[in-house]
Amino acid sequence: MRTAYITHADLIKHDMGDGHPERSSRLYAIQDQLKHQQLWDLLEHIEAPNVEQAALLRVHSQQHLEYIVDNAPGSRQALFQITPDTLMNEHSLDAALKAAGAGTTAVDLIMDKQIENAFCAVRPPGHHAERSKSMGFCFFNNIAVAAAHALEKYTLDRIAIVDFDVHQGNGTQDIFEADDRVLFCSSYEHPLFPFSNRPSIPNKLINTPLKSGSTGAEFRAQVQQHWLPALHAFKPQFIFISAGFDAHWEDDIATLCFQDQDFAWVTQEIIAIARRYSHNRIVSVLEGGYALKALGRSAEQHIRALMQLS
Repeated sequence: MRTAYITHADLIKHDMGDGHPERSSRLYAIQDQLKHQQLWDLLEHIEAPNVEQAALLRVHSQQHLEYIVDNAPGSRQALFQITPDTLMNEHSLDAALKAAGAGTTAVDLIMDKQIENAFCAVRPPGHHAERSKSMGFCFFNNIAVAAAHALEKYTLDRIAIVDFDVHQGNGTQDIFEADDRVLFCSSYEHPLFPFSNRPSIPNKLINTPLKSGSTGAEFRAQVQQHWLPALHAFKPQFIFISAGFDAHWEDDIATLCFQDQDFAWVTQEIIAIARRYSHNRIVSVLEGGYALKALGRSAEQHIRALMQLS
């Protein structure tokens, strides 16, 4: 597989304050692990550009975009607080624009057949950002921007978004809940932020909540029982992954107990679906994962699977 690794040095500059779990060292942890495992030089390295405004407005309101832009702090200004856990420094707007631009760039490269799949190592994350609301460390919904770009620019009829972050992708659900072209599969701990747990809707929304303490075996059973039949029935032309690694047992932001290998397994299952229906088209975008060593290893397992390396 020709796998792209899409990121930008400016994403490191986004900083929400001392002690915040969503920090720049997350990207270093992934990079260091890939280099240690001698995978770094096997990837196609692409620099993320700023996303186009038109791409943002496919999934976000004009009012939301203006709110983020107008409140972005200038040089030497204090952090601007959107919510108690979602703050902007002087570099946050630029980072958010590039985080969203990584996904649209990945879609274009794949549709142009320059690569087969991509991992977007970006921050801030995105899957909690709703159409008109930022929350949960997220400003723009990166995965939704990329998916809408694929739908509109390439006139696709069916795309799937799978989300295995420990928190439910409420923003992605909010944006696409009325769009029959999108199947959304989300696994998450419940009850837990953002405390969203709608029942599943066939060919539309597959929510698979997991109780506190659930292991990778329980996650795999849910994927096999609910996600895979829905994906086979839907036959997606493109698959997007909200790749959160905070369900790992070492991550204390929640209480699920996944192992490194669980992320490799679910990625391999998604690849099998993509091979059958989607011409191998997969864009994966980093969401959560805050225990740095576990994040590095888990992301490596995920990327190794995307590259189809044993």
